Amino acid sequence: MSDFDAIDALLAAVGPQVELPPSDVRRELRERARLSKAQVARTLGVSPSTVGGWESGRDPVDEIRKRYAYLLDGLAAKFPAAPDTAPPTPASPSPSLSTSPAPLAEDEEGGEDESGDDVESLAIAEPCVLCGAPAGHRVAGFAQHLDPADCRPAPAPRTRPAPAQEPSPAAPPVPSAPAPVPEAAASQGRSGARRSGRPAGPAGRAFQEPHGPGDLIGEAVRAALDEHRGDIDAALAALLKRAIPDAMRLLDETRKGARYDIVAHPWIPDILRKQTSRGADQVWEARPKWTRRELPPGRHEVTALDINGAYLSALKTHLPLGQLEHTAGLPHDRRRAGVHLITPPEWEHEAVLPNPIGNRDEPGPLWVTEPTLRLLLRLSGPKHALCAPPEIHESYTSGATENLLEKFRVVLKDARDAAIAADDEVTLEYVKAMYSKFVSTMGESNYNRELYRPDWMHIIRSQAFSNLWLKALRAHDEGLMVVRAMGTDELHVIGDWHRVFPEGRGVTEVKTKDVYTAGNGGPGDTGRIGDTGATGDLSGEGE
Repeated sequence: MSDFDAIDALLAAVGPQVELPPSDVRRELRERARLSKAQVARTLGVSPSTVGGWESGRDPVDEIRKRYAYLLDGLAAKFPAAPDTAPPTPASPSPSLSTSPAPLAEDEEGGEDESGDDVESLAIAEPCVLCGAPAGHRVAGFAQHLDPADCRPAPAPRTRPAPAQEPSPAAPPVPSAPAPVPEAAASQGRSGARRSGRPAGPAGRAFQEPHGPGDLIGEAVRAALDEHRGDIDAALAALLKRAIPDAMRLLDETRKGARYDIVAHPWIPDILRKQTSRGADQVWEARPKWTRRELPPGRHEVTALDINGAYLSALKTHLPLGQLEHTAGLPHDRRRAGVHLITPPEWEHEAVLPNPIGNRDEPGPLWVTEPTLRLLLRLSGPKHALCAPPEIHESYTSGATENLLEKFRVVLKDARDAAIAADDEVTLEYVKAMYSKFVSTMGESNYNRELYRPDWMHIIRSQAFSNLWLKALRAHDEGLMVVRAMGTDELHVIGDWHRVFPEGRGVTEVKTKDVYTAGNGGPGDTGRIGDTGATGDLSGEGE
């Protein structure tokens, strides 16, 4: 066979690329068929976030592309666009991750309140299940108006009805031609009214289910134990191997009641890309690695405290929703989040507290994450006045919310608490692997292809470091002597720490991992501390 024959054979083996309609048409076809992303995802064997990515411009490949194209062709044939289809309502579409959301109300610490309902904007208006008028959004699978003012029954005719047909004075008015309400929506509204103590009916956002995806974690643990006939080690090994896909499934389930869709593969600026295959990007996470240089004369008992669930707590942080947008020379906007090029302020408290930006040898500007910038701005404010404000040179940011992963975090926290109460080490290690690997693989990783958000990874990790720094500040302000702060979960103090931190294994508690003495008490001793002290392994994620 000649070289050209080999090329011809290779070309013959390569089939034509299956054409897909534009992303907006894909979404319109799904909505026209009244299908949710979860239904399409289950049929194709992918996650709902993956389907959302396809409808935002990303294309599937290989066999899954053929199956998706086949589905779209079938939907287009079965649900052709009718010429008399009602156009979408002019109301503004609900925010998604591809656009910056409207400003959110913030509390004193910058946290926003996310009601957590799953809202999809519709390309084709559908009758509202509450009033029957065309609605431009779907909530929890049902077309509904987002604004209660828009969701009103049609007024009754002004003509006086016949006396025999007049309702009694005690009877409520009946709206004309109401749309039938699906039983699921009706029961959802009744349960929401019982929980809130308010009468059933739309109140800003439509009826919401209680948060939580069900006992996915417990089901996975039970299935693993059954599969391995009660062998705890084998079941745990199997659970740890599937921790990443299970975490992604849990994320999809917890996002079903959420306001924003997750765009799994947005455009990323070069500063968030690895400079070499084994190198790092340009973002500085401000990881603490600090040891107090001197102690007062004498021998001192030092307690090494272990911070529980550091990465789990850090899931509550300001995450950018849409594609990062570049700005330069603008002040910090608390409604947005991302990464920032700053010149950090001088830190004059190294003797008693670590530098908030961590150990950095090189002076000058550096790229930091949202939690680091917010920590510096907080410390420079009138409440603390510990440093000057950082100088912001440029930023890559998007509209943000602090509660994007809140339901995901709460489900994991509840499972962790239940496992500790039941002394269930299998579930505890499985949950720990789910959230720690979720954070570590959302960047450039071969282990998680469903979510590529290096900006989120850096922000969550930096939030854990910021949380530890704030605990060190709290200990200092309460009269404890801070001796060491390392990583996400290691804080060494001298003094009665029980009056400052609650003891336990909960995520809001700390536990003792080691107790040791420092200083020698000799003449002229200043209690200089070296790099040793604690005898236990104080690295990693504390539980």
